[in-house]
Amino acid sequence: MKGRLSMPSRISLVAAAVITLLTLFVPWWGMKFYAPQYPEGLDIIVYPTTLSGDIDIVNGLNHYIGMAEFSNESFPELRYMPVIVIIFAILILLVALLRKKSFLYGLIALFIIGGVVGLLDMYRWLKQFGTNLDPRAPIELEPFIPPIIGDNVIANFTTTSYFAIGGYMLLVVFLLMIFPLWKDRSL
Repeated sequence: MKGRLSMPSRISLVAAAVITLLTLFVPWWGMKFYAPQYPEGLDIIVYPTTLSGDIDIVNGLNHYIGMAEFSNESFPELRYMPVIVIIFAILILLVALLRKKSFLYGLIALFIIGGVVGLLDMYRWLKQFGTNLDPRAPIELEPFIPPIIGDNVIANFTTTSYFAIGGYMLLVVFLLMIFPLWKDRSL
C-alpha cells in the first residue's frame, strides 16, 4: 500500500525505539584532561541524566583559572533530558504502529532538529564555561572555547573531547529511522 511502512521497516523502528531508551544508561559525551601531573588523564563524562568522572578534581583545578564549577545543577538539561528521550522513543513506536511514511518524515526532521539543538546547546555551555572566567582567579588565562570533538590546549592541559557510546547509539537510531526510506522507497 502506497505511503505505508513494511514489516522490516517497522522492525527497524522498534529497534530504534529500544536503542533510544538504552541511551539513558550510557554516556553520550566526554572530555579527558591530560597534564604532566595527570598523565593518566582526568575525565568528565556526560550521561543524559548526570555528570560523572573526576568532577571534584577538575573543579578544583578549574578554580585556579576562574572557571565556574561543573555540577548536575549547572546543567538544567539533565533534569528533563530523560523525559525527552522517553517521549522520542514513544514517538518512534507510534510511527511504527501507524505505518505512515509521512509521519516518519516528520520524525526524522524532529530528530535532526533535536540533534542540531543539542549540539548548539553543548557549544553554548562550552563557550560559557571557557569565556566567563573570573578575572580575580590566581592564574590569568585568555578566554577559550573547547571543541565539541577534538583536542585543545589550555595552559599545561591538553583536553580531548569526544562522543561516547550513547552518541554513537544515537547515530544508529538515525540510521534505523532512515532505513525505511530506502527499504520502502517504491511503496
